[in-house]
Amino acid sequence: MLIDRYFDAVQALLESIRKDSEPIKQAAEICADAMTRGGVVHIFDSGHMVSRELINRAGGLVALTPLTFSLNVDNPVKTRESRPADPCLSYHFIEHIFQTDQLREGDVLIIGSVSGKSANVVELAQQARAHGLTVIALTAPAYSSRLDSQHPSGKRLYESADLVLDNHAPYGDAMLEVDGLDYPVLPASGLGAAITLWAMTAEIIDVLTRRGLKPTVYPSVNRPDGPEMVKRVENEAREKGY
Repeated sequence: MLIDRYFDAVQALLESIRKDSEPIKQAAEICADAMTRGGVVHIFDSGHMVSRELINRAGGLVALTPLTFSLNVDNPVKTRESRPADPCLSYHFIEHIFQTDQLREGDVLIIGSVSGKSANVVELAQQARAHGLTVIALTAPAYSSRLDSQHPSGKRLYESADLVLDNHAPYGDAMLEVDGLDYPVLPASGLGAAITLWAMTAEIIDVLTRRGLKPTVYPSVNRPDGPEMVKRVENEAREKGY
């Protein structure tokens, strides 16, 4: 049955990530070092779930900070003859993100993109490194390496980062072939990304506690005293940095 095949595929995905845990441990050391120096770990996700899965979660680290940005044009007009889009709009505005001074030298930026080919994620990685941040890519190199980059440099995300975390998604992302269907089903990247970053979080906690430091963890906001506890730990993390 397909459900059994799916559970088997998920188990195989988990084992693949576990066997490839050394980069995850390296990422955790990098993040722990940044936190203890007063730096910030920013998480930008162009995909589906990581920024929501990892941020403001009971049992998760308060210090992990989401990064979002957009350039939206809301100007409805009647249909016009189409013309090629200006590629500058797709990524050139990213340089202005660093003018806010929120992302600083010594910080860590985790960038999640399954394909890793879009101009904006590559530009973000390159700009971040140029500004002295350490960039950790969360992507699928085996998949991404078969795609053409949309960035003028010709590089993909995994080629533009300091360290690469592999979510082990296959080419096309979906894991299982089904007779009678045109394309494979059931993507791996969301689960792979979540498993990888929660494993990294576990290692960050381990690194900090081995150093004699107490990382700040979110309690459940749904407890009777939850809102007050959440405010308290957020203030604590703001003061300590971790």
